[in-house]
Amino acid sequence: MQTPNGILPVDKPAGWTSFDVLAKLRGALGTRKLGHAGTLDPMATGVLAVFIGKATSAADRQLDHDKTYEATLRLGIRTDTGDVTGTVLESAPVTVGEEDLRAVLPRFVGELMQLPPMYSAVKINGQPLYKAARKGQTVERTPRPITVYSIDYLGSPAPGNYTLRVSCSKGTYIRVLAEDIGAALGVPATLAALRRTRAGVFGIGQCHTLPEILAAAESGALARDGWVLPIETVFAPLPALTVNAGVKAHLFNGCPTSHYPAAEGRYRVYAEDGAFLGLAAVAGGVLRVEKLFCERN
Repeated sequence: MQTPNGILPVDKPAGWTSFDVLAKLRGALGTRKLGHAGTLDPMATGVLAVFIGKATSAADRQLDHDKTYEATLRLGIRTDTGDVTGTVLESAPVTVGEEDLRAVLPRFVGELMQLPPMYSAVKINGQPLYKAARKGQTVERTPRPITVYSIDYLGSPAPGNYTLRVSCSKGTYIRVLAEDIGAALGVPATLAALRRTRAGVFGIGQCHTLPEILAAAESGALARDGWVLPIETVFAPLPALTVNAGVKAHLFNGCPTSHYPAAEGRYRVYAEDGAFLGLAAVAGGVLRVEKLFCERN
């Protein structure tokens, strides 16, 4: 199979790390040049956008890094990892219910400061926190700004368990949010389940499971039937700009084009044949390339 360049939205299975998913896909896709945007914990499922080939350099340039999750809180216990996969550190009777939960949720919507958990990939002094946590160490951390856009109550799948839909900014730890909600209720809390339903422009409806992807790669459907989305998908909010062959040559050579007849701003740039070239910006009437995602002739 010819290695595609683009983005493959994966429905990550529970029990897999995000790195595990990439390792599994390398053979099926015929390339080691893979990346992803937005790590998911092993217990979590849902949207994991895998960037393939030339698209890997687009992962950090996405315009939309916001996420949406469906999270199930379990009241009555607190663990070292912030979820049910960890060791229980505290347990207590659950003395609150749905009405109490609904009453405190508005406190957690808006601009907040959140302390990164020890079991996270956040690096302090060059070391990921989870490595220190596995050694039983606690590292001093600084709260970071996050934004929670909305929290919707979805119901109670079991006694003491409550499911929420959370829309939030990049860098939000739902495990910490669960613990903080529990603290506001006066009971320990942890995360019982987590599913990401949106990551940037990618929704769960666009995702495929690993067995589906592996079967499609084997049959050729993966490359043939549009499973891999174009690189420019993540730049869809930007206006499109089509350039002629002369301007295209300037962009390929990194040369600015002066007196360019376009409004100031950033653009998705296409050749006259419709091929996506990359990103460029117009400032002061000058068009300059920002990043190319195509082969130079």
